[in-house]
Amino acid sequence: MIYEFQGYIPVVHESSFVHPLAAVTGNVIIGKNCYIGPGAAIRGDWGQIILEDGVNVQENCTVHMFPGKSIVLKESAHVGHGAIIHGANLGRNCLIGMNTVIMDDAEIGDECIVGAMAFIKAETIIPRRSLVVGNPAKVIKEVSDEMIAWKTKGTELYQQLPRECHETLKEVEPLREVPENRKMQEDTYKTLRETFKK
Repeated sequence: MIYEFQGYIPVVHESSFVHPLAAVTGNVIIGKNCYIGPGAAIRGDWGQIILEDGVNVQENCTVHMFPGKSIVLKESAHVGHGAIIHGANLGRNCLIGMNTVIMDDAEIGDECIVGAMAFIKAETIIPRRSLVVGNPAKVIKEVSDEMIAWKTKGTELYQQLPRECHETLKEVEPLREVPENRKMQEDTYKTLRETFKK
């Protein structure tokens, strides 16, 4: 759902997809080829939130801030299921792991990978290409070329997903039996699985 707040109507590029069970409110600008999953809440009531091109915010994520702050999720930022971004800026092509919490005025550098369930306290500055884990989070090493290539491939799938959702996603009644051709989808994604094993 898309909600106006205090005269601010979210701006969503036509190539992006916001799931009907997500909530995008107020002063939010969503660029090209972005995916917003069901249960996500992007709440621009107290400040502006910008999602640059190719960003994905997956299921049950929250993006919000303290009053008077504005934040940017830069191009190809990838926010995993259940993560909370509260007043933090995300660098280009970074990966935020599932159920991570990033607090106000934190800055995540370009091409960082933040492990699942990490907690990044307010005002933390994470340098470019850092691998970050833990609670409290700490940098444990530099992200390698191989790691960022793997991350980029995963994000590319989410950048294709908006088009696929626009073309094929629809609300339906469930089937009562499994169709004979159901295994075809497994074949479709076999190549993708092999790609991620490399």
